[in-house]
Amino acid sequence: MSDLHTTEQPGEHNSALIRRFYEAFNRLDAEAMAACYTDDVLFSDPVFGELRGSEAGDMWRMLTSRAKEFSIRFDNVRADERSGGAHWVATYLFSQTGRTVVNDIQARFVFREGKICEHHDNFDLWRWSRQALGAKGALLGWTPFVQNAIRAQAKKGLRSFRQGL
Repeated sequence: MSDLHTTEQPGEHNSALIRRFYEAFNRLDAEAMAACYTDDVLFSDPVFGELRGSEAGDMWRMLTSRAKEFSIRFDNVRADERSGGAHWVATYLFSQTGRTVVNDIQARFVFREGKICEHHDNFDLWRWSRQALGAKGALLGWTPFVQNAIRAQAKKGLRSFRQGL
């Protein structure tokens, strides 16, 4: 009986870690979010692509510092000793257009030594672009050209933010 309880503890710890991450995000506390990551974390999503180490924390610092009319909801948090996931929805004003975005995201995590060592967010970039960019996103947001332009703009914004730190 005690062995069963012991094997459940890492999963419980990791579920609490995911909740702590999103609670910090809801408070726009990027430092608390970054503290949930290992130093060599691998982050990926359809906009920023792959970010490693401090780039991931800096992305959250940039996004939280620029957030307008921001809120998140999260649910379906699940984890075992090695991996986990969650569903979350972010609502915010996209600063470049002033348009409201409601982004529905599935997150996957990998854990190491009590922290998140991999974080992969998945969402429909075309759906995001329709909301963020309006008619241009609706008409062309599915094309590799526009999706690559969105990615290039995000990477450029992150590079500029990091240079200002």
